[in-house]
Amino acid sequence: MSRIKDSERTQRYLNRELSWLQFNKRVLEEAANPSNPPLERLKFLAIHESNLDEFYMVRVSGLIEQFESGVLETSPDGLTPNDQLQVIAETALPQRRKASQVYEESLRPLLESKGIAIRAYDDLSEKKRRDLDHYFLQQVFPLCTPLQLSTTASVPFISNRSLNLIVELSDGGNESKLARVKVPVGTVPRAIPIKGRKHEYVLLEDLMGANLRHLFPGVEVIGSYAFRVIRDADIEIREIEAADLIASIEETLRLRRFGDPVLLQIERKAPSHVVSTLMSVLKLDPQDVFSIDGPIDMAVFWELARIDRPDLRFPPNVPQVVESASTAAKLFEAVSKTDLLLHHPYDSFRPVEEFVAASHTDPSVFGIKQTLYRVGAESPIVESLLSAAGHGKQVAAMVELKARFDESNNLVWARALERAGVHVTYGFQELKTHCKLCLLVRRQPDGLKSYVHIGTGNYNPSTARLYTDLGFFTSNEDICQDVSELFNYLTGYSKQTKYRKLLVAPVNLREGILDRIRKETLLHKRHGGGRIIWKLNHLVDPEVIDALYVASHAGVKIDLLVRGVCCLRPGVPEISENIRVLSVVGRFLEHSRVYYFENQGNPDVLVGSADAMRRNLDRRVEVLCPVEKPELIKYIKERVLDVYLKDNVKAWDLHSDGTYTRRHPKGDRPFEAQSYLMMLASERAQASRIEAEDLAEAD
Repeated sequence: MSRIKDSERTQRYLNRELSWLQFNKRVLEEAANPSNPPLERLKFLAIHESNLDEFYMVRVSGLIEQFESGVLETSPDGLTPNDQLQVIAETALPQRRKASQVYEESLRPLLESKGIAIRAYDDLSEKKRRDLDHYFLQQVFPLCTPLQLSTTASVPFISNRSLNLIVELSDGGNESKLARVKVPVGTVPRAIPIKGRKHEYVLLEDLMGANLRHLFPGVEVIGSYAFRVIRDADIEIREIEAADLIASIEETLRLRRFGDPVLLQIERKAPSHVVSTLMSVLKLDPQDVFSIDGPIDMAVFWELARIDRPDLRFPPNVPQVVESASTAAKLFEAVSKTDLLLHHPYDSFRPVEEFVAASHTDPSVFGIKQTLYRVGAESPIVESLLSAAGHGKQVAAMVELKARFDESNNLVWARALERAGVHVTYGFQELKTHCKLCLLVRRQPDGLKSYVHIGTGNYNPSTARLYTDLGFFTSNEDICQDVSELFNYLTGYSKQTKYRKLLVAPVNLREGILDRIRKETLLHKRHGGGRIIWKLNHLVDPEVIDALYVASHAGVKIDLLVRGVCCLRPGVPEISENIRVLSVVGRFLEHSRVYYFENQGNPDVLVGSADAMRRNLDRRVEVLCPVEKPELIKYIKERVLDVYLKDNVKAWDLHSDGTYTRRHPKGDRPFEAQSYLMMLASERAQASRIEAEDLAEAD
């Protein structure tokens, strides 16, 4: 970085924040895409909104903090924190307004034609309004607490992401008064069914707005407007100063509700003096305000998307179970002979659950060690660990309490595991443990044998149905020994610096990747045929990007499948003319990480948890594991990487200016990678069953 002139940075790197907004724009395009079923399009709108919330809670809040602290350091592309805040505001508001437009002009009329509608309270018959008013008085009124709102010191606190009404009132005086009423979303449904009309609803805030006379008797209601506040949620966990990490996490969860405001969303029809008062109360500038049409907080669309209308959804994906992994016993038998690779959600996550469950169902299993990052509110994985401890097995769990927005779940599970007698550790003060590892020790006729599962995704059955991930099973002695020693590093005082097979951040993973790029570059200079293919969530790290630029300039052909943020500029003459960047956004969230190097015809392939980001390479415990079996390398190359590179339906090409263009089949046949992989998994599972039946007949 130090050798790069400031004037060259814009040419070399794309801005991280704008690249993320480009990703969320691609999510929004799936909501606008008429080829997607209507209820799935609603989900994409909800995902777009949730993504934007988190972006402001974490990334924008961080930039605001830097600006207010006087930080002048620029991003790799040369922008100051204030520069970035300005371009974010110029980009994010039009994108959010586009989301409202997609709903109001496209999805709303389409859903109404299918018998699903959100109706305005004022458009209903008098009888329907009476029914809803009765519901309000019985179910909603007792939960409402009007609070006076003013710029005085006694301002009522408005919690993060809560939905509210700001109500303008007149008591006959010269000046109107303002009050705030919180909408009790979660306690009651936000989409209130209209009696006698199947799949027709009124929004809770609309119903409340029509019944404000009950909350403010004797006072004239001039108007009411829905709004919500997004607050800084990136509260730093200062473990070094905290004697008890658990106490620190609990305090973090409490403080998250009270972080500084970073964004106000409010109905566009709200008068300017009402908006100004809210801005003053929240201490926000005009660029921090989104005045928008349509529903405030599109999370309500998750409620509608659960409607029982399979004709308005994607055809169901049925995860397949290969015969060799259909039971724990068969899995152990297969993995003791060769490595096994599963591709979720096309392949079922059940073998992973069975693998962990063997810790208590299989009397030959003596112990299990596992990392837990995001496991969900309900976790059969953790239940298996609890049961194993109850059966007297040796159980160790590395629970990452700092997994952002999953701290509460992880804290609950950590306490349950400790009560059951599991050896629970919480990792490091300065590092997050993000690797996905499970080590199981089993007694067999020839002695103790270790088995390992290494994943690209979390041990979470729910996300395993929605995210694409790879799961790698092996009994390779070197890998098992590496994982065993890594657990000693995670749970004890080991200062391991060398590993036989694994690349481990922050120990040797960064250099391991850079060394492979340099090797591929050197081999290409000598022999030609250089090829690099990566599949990642994000590519941000400048040192890695620069190494790829050097390889490209030497003539190495590079394909990068980057779902989200990509700070590398492809197609720049004399820098990246041999680099192509592709993003696939479809019904499943692309989440697997694969690093492929052609290596002069002897491919070097790594899978694991690490993206090419500074945080992953330097501030997290991450693992990349080599895939060495020729048949698995062939599967990854031909049935994963090449398949995604061929997509011309859900794929987007990144251009050197940072914009993306959706691919279109043109004269080719439409090819959608995720649909093809669903079909492929079914064929693979069928072939494995036929093979098993043939072997059984031969016996």
